[in-house]
Amino acid sequence: MTVFEKYQQWLNYAGLDEASRAELLAMEGDEKAIKDAFYAPLSFGTAGLRGIMGAGLNRMNIYTVAWATKGLALYIAENGKEACEKGCAIAYDSRNNSPLFARISAEVLAAEGIKVYLFDELRPTPELSFAIRRNGYFAGINITASHNPKEYNGYKVYGADGAQLSPAAASKVSAYIDSLDIFNDVKRANYDEAIASGMITILDKGEDEYFLNQILSCAINPDAVKKAADDFKVIYTPLHGSGYRLVPEVLRRMGLKHILCVEEQMVIDGNFPTVASPNPENREGFTIAIEMAKQNDVDLIIGTDPDADRAGTAVRNREGEYVTLTGNQMGVLLLEYIIHCRKELGTLAPKALAITSNVSTRMTEAVAKENGVVMDYCFTGFRFIADRMNRYIADGYQFLLGFEESYGYLMGDYARDKDAVGAAAMIAEMAAYYHLQGKTLYDVMMECYEKYGYYSELTMNLVMPGLDGLEKMQKLMKMLHEDPPKSFAGFGVVSVANHLTGKKKTGDLVEDLPEHLIGSNVIAFTLDNGAELIIRPSGTEPKIKVYIMVKVDSMEKAEEIKASLSSAVKALAE
Repeated sequence: MTVFEKYQQWLNYAGLDEASRAELLAMEGDEKAIKDAFYAPLSFGTAGLRGIMGAGLNRMNIYTVAWATKGLALYIAENGKEACEKGCAIAYDSRNNSPLFARISAEVLAAEGIKVYLFDELRPTPELSFAIRRNGYFAGINITASHNPKEYNGYKVYGADGAQLSPAAASKVSAYIDSLDIFNDVKRANYDEAIASGMITILDKGEDEYFLNQILSCAINPDAVKKAADDFKVIYTPLHGSGYRLVPEVLRRMGLKHILCVEEQMVIDGNFPTVASPNPENREGFTIAIEMAKQNDVDLIIGTDPDADRAGTAVRNREGEYVTLTGNQMGVLLLEYIIHCRKELGTLAPKALAITSNVSTRMTEAVAKENGVVMDYCFTGFRFIADRMNRYIADGYQFLLGFEESYGYLMGDYARDKDAVGAAAMIAEMAAYYHLQGKTLYDVMMECYEKYGYYSELTMNLVMPGLDGLEKMQKLMKMLHEDPPKSFAGFGVVSVANHLTGKKKTGDLVEDLPEHLIGSNVIAFTLDNGAELIIRPSGTEPKIKVYIMVKVDSMEKAEEIKASLSSAVKALAE
């Protein structure tokens, strides 16, 4: 079927809702708009679906969501009656249409005889992961597009271990989806009847108590919080998202007395009216919080994204100005704190472990090595951190920290996805501990640089939207695989690790990469100045991601090298 035939198929569907029909009719005669909406279905992978909301196969809408859910239903049914009985939990965030997409998913599963456990209102992503594990559900669905702009929504699927689907499972679901007609092969149960019959169960705030208590049990040094509570001040913003209830609540239960919330950003609103993008990686999201902090002499600012799985922070530097910390810096700070406090309290196991993605800072490896802790690397995506966690925990290791440079952290084995609620609790505990010593987290980070060396990182996003962008991305990655550059900005390439083929080439020497680091479209270059440059296509957005990592003897030198390499990469992509 051609793109235009698919367009006509949608227009001719008698059951099409009026809003979608109007949107499609507005495309009539606009070849580019039709191609963009219908050139390919949204791709279902380990991260599920993610895309712009609107009418069409390449959009998030009630039809593509129901279609994906029918594919998931067939996968669950393939695993037998017990899997259908264990059922599927469904959560959602604050985005426009998230409650609607969650309800439609519930109706499709119920129609296929699969029990559904639907949260009564928006919840943090990690609570879904925790609930799956605690209650023994077979699967989970989360309607979220994380920190993407307001036009986006997404659909994540979780397995029985509480992690996002493995590549093998995601491939099966994808095959089922591809085998179905988006309109004729999908049916939905009546929502009220499904609730009355017990096919859909509503999960209420009672679930929150289990989750909050689990996070509180992960505290390492709760006394530090109580000692600092009289004069330690925190500001929190959920950026209009699902952390709005549970983050302030967990901070209160820890014993903090001065918790200020950015009231205009405590309002649940999928248009995210106070920010350009609801991303705690961006300083812009902290503008209001920083102004509040200046007026109230605040020690720590924490912000979470719409589904509360990522956390960003701002603290005062030595000049008293509020600065944001990167995801890499926070990973270093958390690992340094966790190891230090566990050693101090005698709770660090002989076999202790931290896990991070292969595009995150190498500084945590220096911290781990200094303290006799194992540091393991995996591909980007907490699904892969979860897999490594499972293996190491089964071998008797104490799990200390899993983190990604993209501001995702997990400090306990209660979940298998990043947790901004738990991260907020541990970051507040850590900041309170150092506050008692007269230090901010910025001060501690500077001490870490002096102790371990000056590591610095830069993440670049080469955005390539639409069909033209997809072709450009494919062309660039093909070139990197087949004819990789010999140098970047005058720095020679010493080795090239091709994670798709599993081979690392250093001069004439060719080595095999570790098995768990094979099979992803990632190219990693090591340069003669010790810098690393890693390039991969995003799994959820139309862009190429580039990670530059350097270690030098000064921050000024690091910035200079990063700027040179950044320019070289931009030139390569043009």
